[in-house]
Amino acid sequence: MVPRRVLILGGTGEARRLAEALAGEPALDITLSLAGRTAHPRAQAAKVRTGGFGGAAGLARYLRDEDIAILADATHPFAARMSQNAERAAVEAGVPLVKLERPPWQAVEGDRWVEAENVAHAAALLGETLRTVFLAIGRQELAPFRALPQHAYIIRSVDPIDPAEAPPNARFILERGPFDAAAERALFAENGVEIVIAKNSGGAATYGKIAAARALGLPVIMVRRPRPPAEDGVATVEAAAARIRHLAGLPVERGE
Repeated sequence: MVPRRVLILGGTGEARRLAEALAGEPALDITLSLAGRTAHPRAQAAKVRTGGFGGAAGLARYLRDEDIAILADATHPFAARMSQNAERAAVEAGVPLVKLERPPWQAVEGDRWVEAENVAHAAALLGETLRTVFLAIGRQELAPFRALPQHAYIIRSVDPIDPAEAPPNARFILERGPFDAAAERALFAENGVEIVIAKNSGGAATYGKIAAARALGLPVIMVRRPRPPAEDGVATVEAAAARIRHLAGLPVERGE
């Protein structure tokens, strides 16, 4: 039997784990597609394709040319354009789409959240009074904070950041998660962090900073997701793997 080809659009830990969950299935041929924004991504369990497709039309063409049977969108919750392209391409190519999206974080007792519509709005909410800011938004959207040089910024990223793209009063920490709450509390205390700005990415890997802010009584400017969760999506790797196996006509659980 010729294996059915599955393309996973990655960029999250869930994408990597989904590829791992399916990699041992001989009836499936898995390719994990990465955007290429991380210079040194972790080793993956499946074949890796790096780079863009050229919009929805380019992705649809790739699905047809490569005889992809199932498309899985496991991109970051803030990669709204890629998810939109995946939806359009799947329809155009006539390929079923499995959407894997971790649930957003919800505020609990003790959280001091102020919600922002986007990163620019989050920067505006900082105000003029000098503060030490832990900036956890990635390295692609630092421009709004360059207009607020009075603040001191601590910016953490996986890859190095060009200082010219960051606010002038910034210190960089190069680390890859996950980050636990105790380590985050220590980091905030040692650096005098007064406020945290974060995207509502959801998941456990980076929740430590949110728990640490709550424990220390720090305010958090939480950037909302650019679009609501997909109604037909799944929230876990296990559910996504089961749906892919079902679409491929395989037993949902091995050994059935």
